[in-house]
Parts: sequence; structure tokens; C-alpha cells
Amino acid sequence: MPQSIENRHNSFGQFLRQWRDRRGLSQLDLAVMSNVSQRHISFLESGRAKPSRAMILELATVLDIPLREQNVMLTAAGFAPVYSESDLQDPQVEPIRKALDFILHKQEPYPAVVIDRYWNLLQSNRAATNLLNFLIDPQILQPQFECINLMRLMFNPQGLRPVVANWQEVAGHLIRRVHREAIVEGQSEKSIALLNELLAYPDVPQSWRDLQWEWHAPLLTVSFIKGDRQFNFFSTIATLGTPYDITLQELRVECLFPADDITAENMRKLQAG
Repeated sequence: MPQSIENRHNSFGQFLRQWRDRRGLSQLDLAVMSNVSQRHISFLESGRAKPSRAMILELATVLDIPLREQNVMLTAAGFAPVYSESDLQDPQVEPIRKALDFILHKQEPYPAVVIDRYWNLLQSNRAATNLLNFLIDPQILQPQFECINLMRLMFNPQGLRPVVANWQEVAGHLIRRVHREAIVEGQSEKSIALLNELLAYPDVPQSWRDLQWEWHAPLLTVSFIKGDRQFNFFSTIATLGTPYDITLQELRVECLFPADDITAENMRKLQAG
């Protein structure tokens, strides 16, 4: 049965209240930041007032709500979604593909990858492929990880976990990131499923089930060791500026840089080999 107008408004109000709470804002805080009255915010959350599309988008901007979730809020209020979700092979995103190819190529001889918001590997440069195939036997990698997810790869005992010398430190940092991303994007089913899957792997500490906001050193280095070769990397993560497409907003480019001369030399040998 189609949702009634009143139920749609109430549903939007619930979304608005959830996102306001998630951002740690009071109704007065949100009212001041969005330049509307606190009473109007209260009426929107209770369903007593109908939001305009412009008001929804303004509040979503103030609350820094991802584009995917903005579409959900618009639909809940009875409006059509405004943000598209392109395929990376679509002709209109060709400039973006070229930019990604340029970044990956320029990162050689060091690894770089393109991932989506669930850490699925979409694209990689030659250095990243070479490093992964060196750390994990391709005969194991391909059957076990047909669709490569970098988080699963890090936590799975048949993945990268045996060759990460500081796995406890790195995995602890990553699981907190997954926790935070699940909160930021609104506890979507996929993000919660990924979090629970990672926590279910063997020997994952029970304490990691709680989101802990701990101080850490300014830079975290991941150390891979296999045989007589060691690779120590720190990474940067880049996103596209002000995208108006869901797919493009969720893209991330992660570049790994050598933390020492030994790593730089080992990467050069790996590329040459």
C-alpha cells in the first residue's frame, strides 16, 4: 500500500532526528546553523510541518549527509531523488576515469588503488598488483578473493594477515575506521554486515566490538614481511571534490608511499622482476 502523506512526513522527521543526533547537535544548534527557527526544526521532526525540497537539501548539507542518504530523505518526504549513481564505464564520467588512470600511473613504482565505500577494489596500478601477488600466492588469492575487498584481505587468515608484522595495530585502526564509517553513512546494512564479518574472523579481540576513540601517533605505518623482503608503507586517501553523483562521491584513491629506503628499493626490485 502506498505510504500516506502524513507517514512520509513522519518518516522524513525520523531521518532528520537520527542524523541530527548522529552529528551530536541539538535542535537549536541545527536551527542556528541552517538559519531557520528551532520551532520549524521541531515541527519537521514531529511531522507537523512539510519540508520543501530546498529545505531538505539545505539541512542535509549542514548535517554533511552523504548523497546516497540524501536521496533516501527526499524519497521519505515524497520527492524524487536528485542524485544519480553512475557506472564508471558511462561516457559522461570518462574525464574521471582518465584522472584516476593518471593518478595510478604517476604513483608507480609504488602501489595505488581505487576502492568504493565498502573497500571493494575497483582499480589498481601495476605496483599494487605486483605487491599483492608477491605477498599472497595468486593460486590462493584468485579462488578465495574473486572480488577483492581490502578489509577482508587484511583480516582473513588466508589473506594479508600472516604477512603484516604489526597486524594488531593496523587491524585495530582499520576496524575503528569501519565503525566510524558505518556511523557516518547511517548504519547501512552493507556497512554493518562488513563490520560484523570482520569482527567474526578468528582471534579478533572482543574489545574491538566497541568503538573506541583513542589517541594514536600522527602516522600509522603498515609493515609487510615475506621471506627476506620487508615493505613499510604509509598511505594517503583522496576523494573527488564536490561531486554530485553517488558513485563519484564514494570513490577513494589510496596511495602507498615507502616509509624507508629499504621499501623503496624492494619495490623497484619487485617492479623490475
